[in-house]
Amino acid sequence: METLNCRGMTCPQPVIETKNTLLNRPDIQEIKVLVDNPAAAQNVERFLGMQGFTVTIQGAEPEWAVIGKRLAPDQAPGPAEKDEAESPQKTLIFISRETLGRGDDALGTLLMLNFLRTLKELGKSLWRLVFVNGGVKLTIEGAETLPVLKELEGEGVSILVCGTCLNHFGLLEQKKCGQTTNMLDIVTSLQVADKVINL
Repeated sequence: METLNCRGMTCPQPVIETKNTLLNRPDIQEIKVLVDNPAAAQNVERFLGMQGFTVTIQGAEPEWAVIGKRLAPDQAPGPAEKDEAESPQKTLIFISRETLGRGDDALGTLLMLNFLRTLKELGKSLWRLVFVNGGVKLTIEGAETLPVLKELEGEGVSILVCGTCLNHFGLLEQKKCGQTTNMLDIVTSLQVADKVINL
């Protein structure tokens, strides 16, 4: 089993180290990645799953071991990003704050809720929502926007939520929709998208 010590690394370095190791050693059948924060554990788990590994996470605060075992070729799912890259007209919404616009926070909160409710009007082109910084607070338990986001997710819209941001605000355990993600996934998403709307 290949072991990577990614303790002390910030997002997205653990995922990048894991990715580079698999690129340099495509014959690896089992890999263990040691990390020291839960967001990194979830990000590495997601990445290995996309690469055709079954994944388990062992340990607890302050250290986790993400263990991946490669599936047989006929069991492995196709690469998600490749499939997405072949789909036409993808609109990505990049949300970095809780409110829409500046001037009055109460109004901005209402506008953000109405904006998210209206996203269905984009139809099939609505591909992915990315939440960073204060925007991650829209995805947590008790947020008025949560039912709207869950409905969009249920209809096939991909939702990525920055793990570093969740950790910063102490909200990782309160996130109730979307996938915890890292900056590598976010940058890749921006590259793949046909249109990006920044809020």
